[in-house]
Amino acid sequence: MLKDVLALVRDVADREILPRFLKVAHSHKVDGSVFTEADAATQSALMAGLTGIAAKPVLGEEMTAEEQRRAWHAGADGLWCIDPIDGTSNFVAGVPYFVVSVAYLERGQRRLGVVYDPVAREAFYAEKGRGAWLNGERLPLRTPVQTLRRALAGVELKRIDRKLAAHIATHPPYASQRNFGASALDWCYVAAGRLDVYLHGAQKLWDYAAGALVLEEAGGSMASLNSAFDASDIWERSVVASVSPQLFEEWRAWLARADA
Repeated sequence: MLKDVLALVRDVADREILPRFLKVAHSHKVDGSVFTEADAATQSALMAGLTGIAAKPVLGEEMTAEEQRRAWHAGADGLWCIDPIDGTSNFVAGVPYFVVSVAYLERGQRRLGVVYDPVAREAFYAEKGRGAWLNGERLPLRTPVQTLRRALAGVELKRIDRKLAAHIATHPPYASQRNFGASALDWCYVAAGRLDVYLHGAQKLWDYAAGALVLEEAGGSMASLNSAFDASDIWERSVVASVSPQLFEEWRAWLARADA
């Protein structure tokens, strides 16, 4: 199934996304997020292709909340979860940091994840119990630094408690910080060791479903700010993560002290 999903995602990205890059018109949804015809075309093509691979319900980012919840409840024995373009604002602005994200879940558990960057032509993927990979090379690609003080951090401050965000901004415990604007790809950069530690205040199911499996299978660690990761609300979760278990513990402990 993984081979088929990888082929489908690459094909759909080449047909529906890349020809529209730097050319597509866009609008805004009710929540203020950006929507393009490329999102709609990609989601439609993925839904058709994925149900041909496994005839299971599809939960897509561009569905209504009611449609998403119906798909979730109907997909207990198998569910596709997709984000046709994660990083749509980047896509519209011409910033080459956006991906197609596809996950397959059974009984709510992540079983398969594919995150594809069509510009870099990098496919990150994982199956439960079989490791995580980037274009055939096992993750992580780079060993993270040994201490938080030397770390390159991926931090999204917008959805974090203001007190904690202010403390991070004024007293950062790491060497440098990035926020690229595509959550699924952020996960994969953490899994690859391109980002040493990660923090995001609130991600939707389709933001984390594929990327979290890639990080897990790369040997990484994750939690929400105030709980175990999978104990949080499936529809919106904060993320604290690192591919290094030791660095994860140091990062999580610092955040707990800062948020006290």
